[in-house]
Amino acid sequence: MTLRIRIAVRGAVQGVGFRPFVYRLASELRLAGWVRNSPLGVFIEAEGEKSLLDQFVMRLEREKPVHARIQSLEFSFLDPLGFAGFEIRASSGEGDSAALVLPDIATCAECLREIFDPAERRYRYPFTNCTHCGPRFSIIESLPYDRGNTSMKAFALCERCRREYEDPTDRRFHAQPIACPACGPQLELWDAAGRAVARRDEALLETAAAIRAGKIAAVKGLGGFHLIADARNDDAVARLRARKRREEKPLALMFPDIAAVRRACEVSELEERLLRAPEAPIVLLERREVAGIDPVAPSVAPGNPCLGVMLPYTPLHHLLMRELGFPVVATSGNLSDEPICIDEHEALERLRSIADLYLVHDRPIVRQVDDSVVRVVLGRELMLRRARGYAPLPWNLGKALPAILAVGGHLKNAVAWTRGGNVFLSQHIGDLESGEAFAAFRRVIDDLVRLHDVRPAHVAVDMHPDYISAKYARSLGLPLLAVQHHHAHVAACAAENELSGRVLGVSWDGTGYGPDGTIWGGEFLLADEDSFRRIAHWRCFRLPGGERAVKEPRRAAVGLLYEMLGERAFEPPLPAPLAACTAAERMLFRRMLAGAIHSPLTSSAGRLFDAVASLAGIRQTNAYEGQAAMELEFAVPRDPPADRYPFRIAGSGPGGEAAGAWVLDWEPMMRDILRDLQRGTSPGIVAARFHNTLAAAIVEVARLAGEERVVLSGGCFQNSYLTRRAVECLEAAGFRPYRHQRIPPNDGGIALGQACVAAAALEKG
Repeated sequence: MTLRIRIAVRGAVQGVGFRPFVYRLASELRLAGWVRNSPLGVFIEAEGEKSLLDQFVMRLEREKPVHARIQSLEFSFLDPLGFAGFEIRASSGEGDSAALVLPDIATCAECLREIFDPAERRYRYPFTNCTHCGPRFSIIESLPYDRGNTSMKAFALCERCRREYEDPTDRRFHAQPIACPACGPQLELWDAAGRAVARRDEALLETAAAIRAGKIAAVKGLGGFHLIADARNDDAVARLRARKRREEKPLALMFPDIAAVRRACEVSELEERLLRAPEAPIVLLERREVAGIDPVAPSVAPGNPCLGVMLPYTPLHHLLMRELGFPVVATSGNLSDEPICIDEHEALERLRSIADLYLVHDRPIVRQVDDSVVRVVLGRELMLRRARGYAPLPWNLGKALPAILAVGGHLKNAVAWTRGGNVFLSQHIGDLESGEAFAAFRRVIDDLVRLHDVRPAHVAVDMHPDYISAKYARSLGLPLLAVQHHHAHVAACAAENELSGRVLGVSWDGTGYGPDGTIWGGEFLLADEDSFRRIAHWRCFRLPGGERAVKEPRRAAVGLLYEMLGERAFEPPLPAPLAACTAAERMLFRRMLAGAIHSPLTSSAGRLFDAVASLAGIRQTNAYEGQAAMELEFAVPRDPPADRYPFRIAGSGPGGEAAGAWVLDWEPMMRDILRDLQRGTSPGIVAARFHNTLAAAIVEVARLAGEERVVLSGGCFQNSYLTRRAVECLEAAGFRPYRHQRIPPNDGGIALGQACVAAAALEKG
């Protein structure tokens, strides 16, 4: 019996060779009909015997292209219309946009072979791609995903590319960014004044020679510019640091191949898979300890046992790295705290004080997309920065959601929006501390409105009244839903792990606005989708100078010592934090703390890390965010002790004391830390015992709360040792810990949590 089947496929099914795959499968089964893209997804109609149509549906899901992600596949059977043959129809522009935009995908093996094969017509062509690889998110201007809706529309296809594009048996069939040396984008090398000095392959070769000679090159890549320098050359790296105003923060590296990575770093099987994956993120790897051998300059990541490593992921990078044959620094093309440059003329202006030369091309970048950053913890990937390769793929919550825009936090900003049953999380935007960053934030929001045809009815914001993101949200004139910072962290992790109902959320970070007006950051929340109760937190102490304590860990330590010892904290012998201060600074801090002047209270676990790092003499001032806490983690020895310090839990818990929460008192721990340091115990042993104590505290609160499911979120859980110890201790005690994988535990995941909380609150009215 002949029937017609109508199929609607939604998900990441545009730009991945899905229509050519459908065409080939239908032809193999001798079905008649058509397939086309639309803003709503991919639509298919096919006619044939019922048994063949059943087989067709099953194989669509089972044999889909490797990069396709089907979120829903709906079909119904209808009367046949008498189609003749099977065809790929022109895309439809009708309907609300619900199709998923695919992230940019690293160069596939087949394209890579062509690039380095002299017999191929795309030999050494830096913009080679096919349906399995190449730019997507960074070039799309509107949906549906067709060439005319991308920044490739200005490049008319030559006859040979046109034949490939129209041939259903070719892997470039309907590859929208298809190009070749005859008809596609081209390279150009500019000097420091913006004058073109070389074109095409000569431009690449001269850039490689300049990098080899110690110059700093600004290279226009996929989602923005990289600043590239010889990672072996300490002078070149130091010059790049000075010009970029990035004193000590580690710089990302690109290696020519996996063998070169193995010479510098320990690489597990999962880490190698991540390096080679289509997403091609930066992966944090542990350095190899080989006497007398260091493939990278000490100034690349001073004092850091890890390196941030990636492999080439575009033809341009492959060609450049093959020419160089050694690791390079490949850091974002910007000044510190500014968004990445995406336009060559903008780069010439903003990077003129950094770059010696500019390798550019004429394919426009539609939107900035930084490199993603991941690390492996307990055999799972942990996303630290979500951007290229991952954004803007959504999380499906399995139910219809109200139209919400979530504007995220202040640091590591990303925004989120809801559409149907999906929550989309934007690419990493960055810290909203400059005019350029705020402009980028606004562009991303305007971009999502245009690209996804989003019309939010509500805006979810952080409770902090002074966040720039919240101020912008208020200017939109839409109803606002304020979501507490740490509740958003917990909700993001719960959503990622597909948890519903009540959980114990352990939400630890540096700063979050508390409803009581204090700075939260060491929180235990009994939370569900739309509400929470603060059942425990770390004991509060004052931060002299407020936000300045973020950059000066010694201030956190002085505030903690004063909370514990009062005026005696300033009596000799002075501990390391006070010894690092001048007499005038000590007098100022004493006055501030005694009068509670510009010294807000905090329960922050992040500031506890800073205080211990300061007390142990590891770091008194930060050159970049979180440096003291990171170096405290790095101090933990390879074979750490299992013992811990004591702590107290005060109060009778929620409802039992005025504050309605248990208070974890760090004072017994701090007194033992001071004794250990006076006895000459190494900072590494102190660091290990401190981390072990925090993990034990999580288990103890979980026991008191009686909640089996424990969600770990917040910036403190970027710390590999803390996360590992917490998970192991919770599992040993019979609890079920949940942690982040594809969503950052830091503020890069806040917007997802805001959207989930706001949606649940609206659903409950």
